[in-house]
Amino acid sequence: MQAHLSRSSERLIRLPEVRQRVGLGRSTIYRLMELGSFPKARKLGPRAIAWSEGEIDSWIEGKLTDQARD
Repeated sequence: MQAHLSRSSERLIRLPEVRQRVGLGRSTIYRLMELGSFPKARKLGPRAIAWSEGEIDSWIEGKLTDQARD
């Protein structure tokens, strides 16, 4: 049985698009992933990874919500 997901949460995006969306560099993204403060990448192959667009969008929304509280 296939779960029904929205189009954006089904899409996988690569590092250049993630960097452009979140405004962070590669090293910062990987450090935040290790700290559990950024969505984990998914391995696509031996040398390819990607992130769930829905998870990245949720992370951005969370950051905007946090800023609004401050």
